[in-house]
Amino acid sequence: MRLTVNGRNHDVDAAPDTALLYVLRNDLALNGPKYGCGLGECVACTVLIDGVAARSCVIPIEGCVGRDILTLEGLGTRERPDPVQQAFIEEQAAQCGYCLNGMIMSTKALLAANPHPTETEILQALRYNLCRCGAHVEIVRAAMRAAGHALEARD
Repeated sequence: MRLTVNGRNHDVDAAPDTALLYVLRNDLALNGPKYGCGLGECVACTVLIDGVAARSCVIPIEGCVGRDILTLEGLGTRERPDPVQQAFIEEQAAQCGYCLNGMIMSTKALLAANPHPTETEILQALRYNLCRCGAHVEIVRAAMRAAGHALEARD
């Protein structure tokens, strides 16, 4: 099967019902999406498929053929991070970083659909993203920064 990931075509030799996450991590060495729960509930494995946030641990690759898949690695580079990545850097919106992939990709999908969300809309969009180390305040600030909201100085 041929998958288009981060703008490049990849011929994949895997069973059609193989979860996209496994192909991304094991075959394509794209480790941005994380294995968290394996049930599509923690959102650590989020990628964008045709611009929409999707949980790659529960999506079979046969459903991804002919679609554009974007992973964290496809957003920006170390030298030129995507504006969402830059906002997360500036707000220091990570502790352990395990949820970061899902938070960034969910924020990217939100801003593609709604370039100027309110804080309530941001909270709604990130409501299923599980963060165990408590970086939610910084994560929401980063999403607001990426959306162009003026932020008050931190103490």
